[in-house]
Amino acid sequence: MTYDLITVGRVNMDLFSQQVGVPFERIQGFDAMVGGSPTNIAIGTSRLGLRSIAFTGIGDDRVGDFVLRYLNDENVVTDHVVRKSGKLTSLALLGVEPPDHFPLSFYREDPADIHLTVDDAAALPLADSAALLLSGNAFSRGTCADACRHLAEASRGMTTFMDLDLRPTEWPEPGSFGATLRPVLAHVDVVIGTEEECYALLTEDPTAAMDGTPLPDEAKDQVADLVRRLVADHPGMHAVLKRGPVGVSIVSEGEWMEVPGFTVDVVNTVGAGDAFASGLIAKRLGGWDWYNAARFANACGAIEVTRHGCSVALPTEAEVERFIDEHGGM
Repeated sequence: MTYDLITVGRVNMDLFSQQVGVPFERIQGFDAMVGGSPTNIAIGTSRLGLRSIAFTGIGDDRVGDFVLRYLNDENVVTDHVVRKSGKLTSLALLGVEPPDHFPLSFYREDPADIHLTVDDAAALPLADSAALLLSGNAFSRGTCADACRHLAEASRGMTTFMDLDLRPTEWPEPGSFGATLRPVLAHVDVVIGTEEECYALLTEDPTAAMDGTPLPDEAKDQVADLVRRLVADHPGMHAVLKRGPVGVSIVSEGEWMEVPGFTVDVVNTVGAGDAFASGLIAKRLGGWDWYNAARFANACGAIEVTRHGCSVALPTEAEVERFIDEHGGM
């Protein structure tokens, strides 16, 4: 294969607070970087040695110029970063108040990336690529949703990952997240999500998962059964349930595997899931078994949360190997 991975979905210019621990209204400066979950995964897998394509949309603006330069510097293939005339590239502003408050403001009223089309998707080199990463968020609005459905249906023969990537503000109402994504799951090999995201995907009333707070205990109690039912209904599927510092659960039909995480001091949690997905995808495509791939991915996420920034903090292979050695091995 010429390419290892195609990532599909949003891109932002992230403006990341330079001041740690101050209220958002007291921020005095920002560091600029590229963000957006699927594009972060393109960067993260590139740093881990994959040949990754970012399929996304930018405006015909200077922010779009910044995005292109940044992705090219990260050795991400940008041939399918599509300019959308008359649209603006998305922005995200992030505050940093450890250990658990990271206010995030999106400027995505009509961003370029929701205007990707089926024709844009049809130009992708699917036959020359090993895997596809779909962002659940990319199905939320615009013609991008049609492009994503086209790619899901056209991805036979590839390994198709879906990172649920729930951003509640981008969906018209809470139930539309699951109602939109559930029909697509027949084309997906690996679903990656937090407990909140899996609950929102698999219940008819996901309100408890849509307000940005941890799930109440009664909802958490349902998640395991919901995920078991998901993989039972989709033979061959694996679900990767992210559970923060506890680690992850890998669920397939008839099997539930726990993979422990790593204990670290948290600086910033933003981007941890993207680092995790990058590590998991890289190692699964490299032929690693599920346990070791997930353990490596947990290390990627752990490294990310100890650093300031998002895509700038995504680790390299050497950094992950050193971290694992320092924390007791696989």
